[in-house]
Amino acid sequence: MKISNILEDATDILKKGGIAVIKTDTLYGIIADATNKEAVERIYQIKKREKDKPFIILIPDISFIKQFGINISEKEKEILNEKGITVKIDLPKEKLKDLKYLHRGKNSLAFRIPDKEDLIEFLYKLEKPVVAPSANISGEEPATTIEEAIKSLGENIDIYIDQGKSNTLPSTIVKVKQNGKIEILRQGNKEIKLNENKRKL
Repeated sequence: MKISNILEDATDILKKGGIAVIKTDTLYGIIADATNKEAVERIYQIKKREKDKPFIILIPDISFIKQFGINISEKEKEILNEKGITVKIDLPKEKLKDLKYLHRGKNSLAFRIPDKEDLIEFLYKLEKPVVAPSANISGEEPATTIEEAIKSLGENIDIYIDQGKSNTLPSTIVKVKQNGKIEILRQGNKEIKLNENKRKL
């Protein structure tokens, strides 16, 4: 287990299939390469997470969704590009089998471009999307400091990146319905304006 205050110190560890705890644009999160099945499963074991609950995936821009073979609508793109809002996107049938380790039977994935510039830069350098559940054992309060994360997760994490106290609210999660309406699945740290006659967010 390593502790650092430099985000880039986690890059090589993640590229080798390791796991890090970092401060996201919301809470502290446990992150791993979302394309690495073994790393994703390891987080489920560490968190003692229910196997049918998928993780949110962080990306630096919408082009990274192409790594999953998913097409998204213009409205979904617009919401994602606002940064900080998590968007739940249905998967095409042909991708359900390959991505089952991520969607966990829910047949959809949730993506967010973080509203945190250093994290976006980090994801570009990593060249991979990352899963990013909260840094705690399931059922416990999410960690808002690195000390809380270490107390909860201990030696199970390869590297902890300390960037001070985080926010206390998770992200807002939305889904764009087939009729174009925006459904709020979880109200979190960002408000969404649902008046369709104004801006879509």
